[in-house]
Amino acid sequence: MSKKRKNVVTMILSFIFTIFLTIGSSFIISDSLDAVIKHPIITMLMMVISFIILNAIITFLFNKLDNYEVKEKKNDKKTGFISKMIDKHPFWFSLIVILLFWLIYIIAFYPAIMSPDPSFQILQFFGIDNKYSTYVNLIDKSVIITNHHPVIHTLLIGSCVKLGVSIFNSTNAGLFIYSIIQTLILASTLSYTIKFLKEINVSVNVRKAVLLIYALVPVFPFYAMSPVKDVIFGCLIILYIISIYKFIKLKNKINVKTMIKEIILMILITLFRNNGIHIIILSFPFLLLLGRKNLMKYLIIFIVVVLSYFTYDKVILPHFKITPGSVREMLSIPFQQTARYVIKNDDKIPEKDKKAIDKILEYDTLKKRYDPEKADDVKNKFNKDATDRDLKNYFIVWFKELKDDPKTYVEATLNNTYGYFYPVKTNWYIYVNENKTINNYGFDYHFNNLNVLRSALMVYGLIFPYIPFLGLIVNIGFNTWILLFMMAYLIYRKKYKEIIYLIPSIIVLLVCFASPVNTYFRYALPNVFAMPTMLLIFLNIRKEESLNEKN
Repeated sequence: MSKKRKNVVTMILSFIFTIFLTIGSSFIISDSLDAVIKHPIITMLMMVISFIILNAIITFLFNKLDNYEVKEKKNDKKTGFISKMIDKHPFWFSLIVILLFWLIYIIAFYPAIMSPDPSFQILQFFGIDNKYSTYVNLIDKSVIITNHHPVIHTLLIGSCVKLGVSIFNSTNAGLFIYSIIQTLILASTLSYTIKFLKEINVSVNVRKAVLLIYALVPVFPFYAMSPVKDVIFGCLIILYIISIYKFIKLKNKINVKTMIKEIILMILITLFRNNGIHIIILSFPFLLLLGRKNLMKYLIIFIVVVLSYFTYDKVILPHFKITPGSVREMLSIPFQQTARYVIKNDDKIPEKDKKAIDKILEYDTLKKRYDPEKADDVKNKFNKDATDRDLKNYFIVWFKELKDDPKTYVEATLNNTYGYFYPVKTNWYIYVNENKTINNYGFDYHFNNLNVLRSALMVYGLIFPYIPFLGLIVNIGFNTWILLFMMAYLIYRKKYKEIIYLIPSIIVLLVCFASPVNTYFRYALPNVFAMPTMLLIFLNIRKEESLNEKN
């Protein structure tokens, strides 16, 4: 590759990272761009320094990758018990190790670490009125379940609780049944990545290091015991990334068995997260660019999955009177922009425009409800009885205010998203406390009496993001930088086909930008959990290229 091409790519990436740092630091200081705008000389100086340092680091890493050479193994014989086991039985050995290390969390946090979302899902399953059933006009008032949370996940966790209550007369038993299922799914998925890494000839020592990450980094066992929809969805994304890479490397035609497995995987992705269909629609068609060899089979897979999803969403759910989630869930960005605009320009907004906003968002309390990093309080007052005409009038006002004060709109969006690309920003990332919402409705959920053990694990989990270097494993912004770095390097090496395996994670990142909360770990969980695998796939791509150059 030419030096000029490398310089162009490294400079563009360095500039992007510099912009990320500049924006992030400004919002950390002032919740706005004012820290940048009001001090232009200092800003420019800091940007130049940041750019020079970043460009030097990125160029150094590019050069290291360019000069990567595969060392010939003098002796491929594995020594040591762990090395032999992880090589001979990569899946089962990894699964046993992971579960053994997680066992202390399973015991300490029995039966599960409940949080608001799964609590309300359980209420929905048992037909108990809850806030999500009040956010929409129900198709049938006797059917409380809505598709705000994926129905399949609501049915899964609800069925587990029902089973526990029916057999053991215990809410805890039912929640623990779910925890065991989810823990096995997560541990099995991570173990499968170890097996996959062996398949692509990643060294034993690196595989052991990845296994240690899975076993010792607290984010994995904490989420194994947290019954939120994102965990199973994250597992499915990991499997999807691996399957895409296998398709990229495929030299023969795919068989029917592979097609069926891929269809099932992709359908599950669409079922376990409401935005899962967007990931499929925006990523899988890129496989059509791989050539004619499997073109028709890829088309069949894609068509079957899309038709299955729309049959489920437009036929099956309505048949069972299950109400779709509120449209407000897609409108966090414009709602935050409107709220911020009202705070800054209330005195000049015409009464007619105020009424248009009020029909959607309850104007009088809008300023008090605005949180620059969380859209929930703004969108939770969305008028479920608003008509299409009301929404149209609102967006007419929204567009008029955009033209009047675009800076406020930009700041509103950046303030609600900058943590997804700014590594210095840290935020809550794990559930550690018991949420007893369901106990108000006749359930009996509680932790056990192992308070000291639980507290020790909580402390370890909560301080982990601040441990130098190791904490970066769970840093959302840093993971975004790694993702963009890998993409930039593959572009520089003209490995355009290989970039396709990164597309699901790129879409997950874009979904984070449209989400209602800044730096919210659950939304970025699929990318963080998949990063060890994605990074080693990236290095394997470079290794194979190096071998081809050598031959």
